[in-house]
Amino acid sequence: MVTTEQERGRIIELDALRGLAVIGIVWMNVYIFALPSQAYYNPLSWGGDSAIDYTVWWVSFVFVEDKFRTLFAMMFGAGVAILMERGGERPNRAHYARMLVLFGIGLAHGILLADNDVLRAYALAGLALPLFMRLRPRYLIAIVLALIFVHIVIGTFYAAAQKPQYWEMNFGTHPFGLEVTYARGEEAFGERLDRRLDRLLRTTIVMIASIPLNLASMLVGLAAWKSGMLAAKWPYTRLLIVASLAIATSAFALIYYANEAVASGYAGVTIAENSLLLSAPLDLLMGAGYAAAAMALFQFARSSLPVRVLADAGRLSLTNYLLTSVILATLFASWGFGLFGTVSRSEALLFSFVPIAVMLVFSPIWLRKFGQGPFERAWRGVAGLLS
Repeated sequence: MVTTEQERGRIIELDALRGLAVIGIVWMNVYIFALPSQAYYNPLSWGGDSAIDYTVWWVSFVFVEDKFRTLFAMMFGAGVAILMERGGERPNRAHYARMLVLFGIGLAHGILLADNDVLRAYALAGLALPLFMRLRPRYLIAIVLALIFVHIVIGTFYAAAQKPQYWEMNFGTHPFGLEVTYARGEEAFGERLDRRLDRLLRTTIVMIASIPLNLASMLVGLAAWKSGMLAAKWPYTRLLIVASLAIATSAFALIYYANEAVASGYAGVTIAENSLLLSAPLDLLMGAGYAAAAMALFQFARSSLPVRVLADAGRLSLTNYLLTSVILATLFASWGFGLFGTVSRSEALLFSFVPIAVMLVFSPIWLRKFGQGPFERAWRGVAGLLS
């Protein structure tokens, strides 16, 4: 059984925020498993069977899409800071060992289960984090703005090099593009394994290209930790002011981009530009707003059952992230129940609550018995051997 001694020193609000981030990721990842990849961004491409489906897309674009990925990356940056502050004989070497093991876990996850694995991207971006550990929050935020600028510039040059058909193939309703991605969704396990191995180099290049954006999110988390926000040191009113300003400002602009996509008839080029480039700084701002709002709420109700359950889920964030992929693959892949392509967007969202419910029930039970998640234990153990 876990004792209070084993839990001593943990910040329950931070653990609960990490649990919330994992849950939010499931709300978007379900579309990767349930629908052709174009539908992740575009409701017109697949799964838009009713007004409810288009409303779900609109709400997801404004309030969910990439906000929780950003929040998860923020938690990653804060977590690295906490571990490095604890020191040890060789903190940098221990950190790089953890990133190497995390990349390996992500590689296996990406090949076996999920095309959109974020662990490899986090491991690559995380290699740079020790360079920024001694900087003050205001300098970190300046670097964040520079990284966002780099992301937008690189994305703009890449977009300019693509032919117009590319956008409809990958973000729109082009019949051949949908035929290709639908066929991938119906692959047998062996076929999918072969394809992902063949595309491993290309996938790694995409991961490298995502470093500026992921590192920016991590540095926001590092700044939020250093400033005391994620350490639960900010007063309640300050958290609410920051949350209100960040969420309202980003929501206003994101609503404009969502309506612009609707007005364009969900054109692939508009969807791609808004989702991948223009929304990037707004997703980061809203993610930070969510962090402030959640820390205020958790501070107010830290002893409540919902917060404690969320904190348990957050302590098993790596295990739960992988567990949700196992569950979603079981539901939608051909070697599971084979529901891929058979559900609407709103129905897919309902299915997302299956892994969420499992993690919320599983996490407290596992922690009370073992004290640490299985993949958290493996990550720490193997990294310890390497360092």
